[in-house]
Order: sequence, then C-alpha cells, then structure tokens
Amino acid sequence: MTRLKVLTTSALTSFVLLAATAFAADPPPVKPGETGAQPAYRAKQVLGTKVWLQGNVDVGTVDDIVFDEAGQIEYLIVNKDDKLATIPWDAAKFNFEKRTALLNIPQDKYMALPTYTVQTYPSFYAPTYRVSTYRIFGLTPRERRMIERRP
Repeated sequence: MTRLKVLTTSALTSFVLLAATAFAADPPPVKPGETGAQPAYRAKQVLGTKVWLQGNVDVGTVDDIVFDEAGQIEYLIVNKDDKLATIPWDAAKFNFEKRTALLNIPQDKYMALPTYTVQTYPSFYAPTYRVSTYRIFGLTPRERRMIERRP
C-alpha cells in the first residue's frame, strides 16, 4: 500500500509540474490578420491627430484625452487656435495610418459645441454638460460605472 501511495504521489507531482509549466509559458504571438488579433493603439497615435468634419472641414487636432473612473476613454479634447472642444470618443472614426479622425456631423452642429480654454475646463461629468455634448453627435452617454473604493 505504501508503494501505491508513492506512485500516486509521484504521478500527481508530475502532473502538477507539467500543468504549471504549460500555464507559465507565454502564449504564442498572434500575427496581424489571424483570428483573435486586435490592434493595440497608443495615446501618442491619437494625440496630434487631425480632426475633420463632413466635407473635409478641418476643426483642429486632438490635444488631450479624458478617461472615466473605470479607465475607459470618454472624450477627446480638440484644439483649434487655442479654443478647445469636447468630443465623445465614440463620435470619432479614426484612420490611424493617416493620423486623422472624422466626425460625422455638419459644421453647423459642430459650431454648437461650447468651447473653452486651458484655464477654464468644463466639468466633463456634469449631467447637463455630458448629455448636451453627446446629443450634438446623436449619441447617448454610456452609463458611468462607479468604482467602489474601500478604505
């Protein structure tokens, strides 16, 4: 019986070591075009991007990015002639190769966005500001997820 226990323990130890080795190994790299490959974009690919409206109207460049409490990108801050405008992330369609973003709204709607300067940033998450900014683009703000903070 002792011999059986030793064999069982030995087999179990070998299994655990093999499983640990398999899980510790890095997954094989995914090549572009393969199933499961998702491109990774970096902030420096977004910052400085030229922003256009319908009809090739230049409205500035991406100057900043605003994140929500969950770490999701909420807004782009577009700068033109030191006037800043808040654009919902979901409103911009990026072409990362050309470093451009298209906002699918006409110029008169874009002109309805409130502008501000670096000295007078708005309260991005005030309900009225948020809803009115999204509404200009025909979007609805996604539900904000509050992170529970424990002391």
